[in-house]
Amino acid sequence: MEMNRRHFLKASGSLALVSPTVSFHAKDKQKGILVNDVHSGLNPTQVRQIETVESLRGLQKLIRRANRKGAKISIAGGRHAMGAQQFGTDSMLLDTRSLDRMLNFDRERGLVKVEAGIQWPALVNGLLKDQRNDKKQWGIRQKQTGADRLSIGGALAANVHGRGLKMKPIVEDVEAFELVNAKGELLTCTRKENPGLFKLAIGGYGLLGMLYSVTLRLAPRQKVRRVVEVIELKDFLPAIEKRVEDGFTYGDFQYDIDEKSDTFMRRGVFSCYRPVADDVPVPEEQKELNHEDWLKMLLLAYTDRSKIFDAYAGYYLNTNGQTYWSDTHQMGVYVDEYRKYIDQNLGRKTPSSLMISELYAPREKLTEFMLAAREILRRHKTLIIYGTIRLIEKDDETFLPWAKNRYACVIFNLLVEHTDTGKKKAANTFRDLIDLSHKLGGSYYLTYHKWARKDQVLAGYPQMPEFFRHKRAHDPDEVFQSDWYRHHVKLLDV
Repeated sequence: MEMNRRHFLKASGSLALVSPTVSFHAKDKQKGILVNDVHSGLNPTQVRQIETVESLRGLQKLIRRANRKGAKISIAGGRHAMGAQQFGTDSMLLDTRSLDRMLNFDRERGLVKVEAGIQWPALVNGLLKDQRNDKKQWGIRQKQTGADRLSIGGALAANVHGRGLKMKPIVEDVEAFELVNAKGELLTCTRKENPGLFKLAIGGYGLLGMLYSVTLRLAPRQKVRRVVEVIELKDFLPAIEKRVEDGFTYGDFQYDIDEKSDTFMRRGVFSCYRPVADDVPVPEEQKELNHEDWLKMLLLAYTDRSKIFDAYAGYYLNTNGQTYWSDTHQMGVYVDEYRKYIDQNLGRKTPSSLMISELYAPREKLTEFMLAAREILRRHKTLIIYGTIRLIEKDDETFLPWAKNRYACVIFNLLVEHTDTGKKKAANTFRDLIDLSHKLGGSYYLTYHKWARKDQVLAGYPQMPEFFRHKRAHDPDEVFQSDWYRHHVKLLDV
């Protein structure tokens, strides 16, 4: 949920204090260290050791040492990826969170160079601090929504996107990056220098080497006004196209999740953001969901799904007309302990969590996709706790693009019980959704799980075997690995 500048600065500061102690949830074991992803908790992985990276020289030293010992390397920042891309069993896990400095800020061109372990709150906060006396200010163009404490390196590794109405994935925002390869060499990558590696590493899930720095293109900071209404799914595409024509810059459609309702996935809260004049004030105090409000709303989604849409819509409608900054309005509230909170309040003996999946449909087939998807979810009796629709422009730059066309992105947060039966049900649900997407000419996002069948992987990413061949050409000893990589190598037999 969006925060105003004052609340964001306060929250980002407090989170920075607690993040190092809670972020890894590492537990010493006889045969290594047990780590897991933050959101789903479905990737418990025994790594050999965790090494904190604090400098470029230290990073190069660690990689060369791993080479000498024949060790494998995995890379983790914020640990929000749910498909095991950041963990490799028995690997040396590089913790990038101490690589968190802003290295250079070019005010003339709107470029910022940062170490790849920096997370979005620190970057946004740092830019605001450096420009507090500047008349003309720069800010980030886009970031993933839902959680803020993702590293910039991780964002590039997954080629993330936000809710910009006319934006490609984050590759569009990357001017350059520096990567340390399997030999410990530092390589600068741009669209002209090492262009092949540039295309491979963005959306390459950390398999080509570790990013040391990233240079991002910024956008002029501007004020935007939120416009909110509740509309039917059938009206969404014409409405959002009209918003684009009218100059709106961000927006999404948060759909009804009550599977027992006739309006299930057929209506939603339609929120968009229109630029306004520089002299329009941004109030210090505005309506927003705080930490406690978010947890209460989440609990309601579990316990009384007939009421959750009206509650959520009511909150959003009450924020209609509020004004925000174009960068800080993209920040949100994320509660690391949400799983524990839900299990305790519901008296669950079996742990559960939310698993995200992101499916893509041609825009003209969005309604067809949604109506068919809701029947899949009903058939499997799989519950959505939160769902939204965004727009994305075609990615024509990376080697392994997920945005192969101008898609409608449909995001599902599905409830998964942490049992063999619960995980099997979730996997079957996702597979049916992927089949539906492919049938309509769409695809799916690789980041969130590794439950897709071989035929589904090849249908969505026919170039993946070639991608792995390029990975081995750059890293012949396969120093950089993950359980996600090992899974797909075995699945595709490459």
